[in-house]
Amino acid sequence: MINEAYNFPRIEIDLQKIEENVRKIVELCDYHGIRIAAVTKLVCGHPELAAILANSGIEMLADARIENIKRYVSLDTPKMMLRLPMASQVDQVIELCDVSLVSDFEMMRLLSESALKRQTVHKVIIMIDLGDLREGIYYEKDIQVTVDQARELPGIQLIGIGTNLSCYGGVMPTQEALEKLVALKERLNTAYDLDMKVVSGGNSGTLSLLINEGTLPKGINHLRLGASVLMGIGLNDEPINSLKQNTFRLVCEVIEVKKKPSVPVGEIGLDAFGNKPVFEDKGEITRCICAIGKQDICPSDLIPCDKGIEILGASSDHLILDVTQCEMNYHIGDAIAFDLTYGGCLSLMTSEYVQKYILPIDD
Repeated sequence: MINEAYNFPRIEIDLQKIEENVRKIVELCDYHGIRIAAVTKLVCGHPELAAILANSGIEMLADARIENIKRYVSLDTPKMMLRLPMASQVDQVIELCDVSLVSDFEMMRLLSESALKRQTVHKVIIMIDLGDLREGIYYEKDIQVTVDQARELPGIQLIGIGTNLSCYGGVMPTQEALEKLVALKERLNTAYDLDMKVVSGGNSGTLSLLINEGTLPKGINHLRLGASVLMGIGLNDEPINSLKQNTFRLVCEVIEVKKKPSVPVGEIGLDAFGNKPVFEDKGEITRCICAIGKQDICPSDLIPCDKGIEILGASSDHLILDVTQCEMNYHIGDAIAFDLTYGGCLSLMTSEYVQKYILPIDD
């Protein structure tokens, strides 16, 4: 039966594994002269986890949501606005963050104005689109024009250039592409008499070039890492061999167990989400319902720890399982655990209906 000291559903966070991942990545990156911005969006800026990262050798914390950064604003660690700033939040970005990723002169002008009002200097990294077609300046002539204009803006400091790969378009980070980024920084420094030092080479997918292939160009000296640090995964969400996975686990409560047909009885229409479901006729099966649903997570992002469980589907608030082949006989009040994909973990951490429970570290 369940432990009544904890609420359900809950996501259990293995801090010991995460700390081990952080230590290994920091050691590796330090050896290669790479600084890390640890991305906290997976944990929605959870202040305790942010503090653990900040106290484990991480030099900067980064997030795409200003609301998350507010949760750990009291930490002395420098902070980066990971998503291109919104014009409506420029003043908050200047107040709460030390660095922003930018791709447009107009945004840099707004940051400059806000920084001047606060008598501060805000650092910016100009994003370059190498083909993934998310954020960034795409053509080199546009890059040159933007840099030429921005270098004269007071209140901001151009500290480097960066790129993002393997997110929206799925374009793989390659040695050739990142060498272009390094070379571009050198050309811009020479052409406009700048001293930009940072070449931010991307995310955890780029880290895989360093760990698995050893082909990361030497000029890449900054990475924005979230999935690798927190979940031990890299390019294509594949496990990184030297790191720990299964750092987050969903545990939810059984609310019904009954033998029922495997195919609904009656005329089939659309389900609650506007889709027409398809069923396999397996005769009578033992169906189990857990108290969680699509409002919290997509069922395809769940990986049952009990390998005898088959996930049949979900409504907004009910997860439907086939437990016919399980060795364990489940009953109302039992707990069932699931490992998670990156997307599933992000959904659960965002859901206010899911308790976040940090497992204690073993002595």
